[in-house]
Amino acid sequence: MNDRKTSNSFKSYVGFEDDFQSLHPGGEDSITELNPRLLPGEVVIAEAQNVLLFAPVSEQKQGKSGSLWVTNFKLTFVTTEERPKEESIQQQNLLLGGNEVCLSNVDAVYQLMGDKKRRLMPGSNVSVKVSGLHILCKNMKVLSFSFKFSPVGHGKTITNALLHHAFPRRHSLLFAYDYREPYYNFQREVCSFRGLADWERELSRTGCQGWRLSAVNQNFQLSTSLPQWLVVPQALLDWQLGDAARHFRGCRPPVWCWGTSQGAALVRMADIDPTITERVKENVMLENVRKSHPHLKQPVLHDLSKDFPTPRDVQLSYTKLRKLCAPESLQQFWIQDNRFFSLLEDSQWLHIVSACLRKAIEAAGAIQEDLTVVLQEGDGRDMCCIVASLLQVLLDPYWRSLRGFQTLVQKEWVALGHPFCTRLAHVLSVESKQLQSPEFLAFLDCMWQLLQQFPSAFEFTETYLTTLWDSAHISVFDTFLFDCERDRTLAATDQNNPLMLRSVWDWGEQFPEEDIALFTNPLYEACSPSQPKELRAQGGLPSLSLWRQCYFRWLPFLEIPGGGQAQIDLQHRQLSAEMAALQRGESVPEQTLTQVGSFFPFSHGITQPGALLASSLTLNRSFLPGEAFLDSQSLLNSPD
Repeated sequence: MNDRKTSNSFKSYVGFEDDFQSLHPGGEDSITELNPRLLPGEVVIAEAQNVLLFAPVSEQKQGKSGSLWVTNFKLTFVTTEERPKEESIQQQNLLLGGNEVCLSNVDAVYQLMGDKKRRLMPGSNVSVKVSGLHILCKNMKVLSFSFKFSPVGHGKTITNALLHHAFPRRHSLLFAYDYREPYYNFQREVCSFRGLADWERELSRTGCQGWRLSAVNQNFQLSTSLPQWLVVPQALLDWQLGDAARHFRGCRPPVWCWGTSQGAALVRMADIDPTITERVKENVMLENVRKSHPHLKQPVLHDLSKDFPTPRDVQLSYTKLRKLCAPESLQQFWIQDNRFFSLLEDSQWLHIVSACLRKAIEAAGAIQEDLTVVLQEGDGRDMCCIVASLLQVLLDPYWRSLRGFQTLVQKEWVALGHPFCTRLAHVLSVESKQLQSPEFLAFLDCMWQLLQQFPSAFEFTETYLTTLWDSAHISVFDTFLFDCERDRTLAATDQNNPLMLRSVWDWGEQFPEEDIALFTNPLYEACSPSQPKELRAQGGLPSLSLWRQCYFRWLPFLEIPGGGQAQIDLQHRQLSAEMAALQRGESVPEQTLTQVGSFFPFSHGITQPGALLASSLTLNRSFLPGEAFLDSQSLLNSPD
């Protein structure tokens, strides 16, 4: 068989009238009217009745019948076959149901035409009949719908509404501006780093000397992408900082983000502006960084622009990974499975994760030698965020707690200006596709690798990391909706349409307590004497694995019934609860452990053990390096 010809084929699930009768013996008349659950401020844009939703990557003609709706917030499929929430063990998002996708999560829309599909351009209009849709999401979720039995025109109406409202051209069109739910802000423990007090607290916590707080960027008059308060070298005057900033890209001179009580500091800065040929100002700023060290030690400069992936490289790598982890048909799955490790190697995704970890480990080593580390890169807003965050996690136990990690993301990513809106493509623009890049996912993947290497060192779990990635695509929380603090401030103070800022760290806005409890690691040891303060991580490819929960959870047939890390985690939780009860002097009731699948709490139906179970089991193996990337190796014939 010619792989080149078959690997791009698409298995159509459209065009089977007989199966509809088996799904609904009463025919179209038996379909009751279904209505979506709407949030305050959410309005319906379009609807389609008698729609079929197909099981992901299924050779069988398995589908659910219901109604499909497009609102100003989500794409929602409502069916009478859904189980009540109290009967489900899946994660229960209070904003989105299991068959709902936020419009900001939609990445590509394809029209199904027989055995072919055609990608539809955002903002375009479809004038012909639409018999089916294939929707690809940014978090790898795939949805396939058939309008075979829908009233005439319903498919076209849904498609055009989706093409216009899932790709807004203005930031003010995002649902966050329409959301009318009162916000009480219960996440006060996480520092926002918008005010003076938060930066003072961090300087005091680290005990780092030789640095001071500057108000030179008040009202963002120095740099639009930096926070209003900057930590700069003690000897540097504000007018000197302002004069030098103009020579750096984005007016981002060297700024402090973390340090040690011995004097070593972590500094981030942008490259010199390409229009400037001389580097005098850069040398002057680095000299001030050197003087900030108690022993006047020369800082170590790491240029992340060299031998590091660009945002475009990260996006291309992720696209290949998504194609591998979210096949559009069962036929494509089997074709890719025959060359799984080869295709994984070709995606270069784990190479990017490895590069980030290895650079962070290298820079952490310099800090441990009491040397200041300066990270420099382009605008200083992409790879700088990843490496700086990982370095601090490796050296400072505070960032490994749940509260500390959230504070770290708020500081290094939100306050210091990672362009979330651009990189996650929340708003459509001429260059948005060229600038889209999931650097934040690469960072979360690095964190997951560390969780595997140090199971008891972190207070949070992989379920928390996966949920955080999903939350980045929900157009409610300001945390991931803006490119910088200036944009966030302007939106909140807009006299015509002020935005209520809602932090993603207020998890009660999204989940009930039982789901939030799964964010906490029952094995966590908070800085115990037996545990070293620094983590000696491994960043080479032989030490890395593929993040199965995050990348494979949308393929139910790869889930291991009653097994995997999720089952082990539940056993740990039960043992922890029993130990706590005994310590309180209470009797421990006999409990029956719930059997869950390996993707819990993201399970979407578990198949019975069969031919594909062997494929699932091989996913538990570590990532194979070097010579292991052979076309003859697949998920099914990997060595034991």
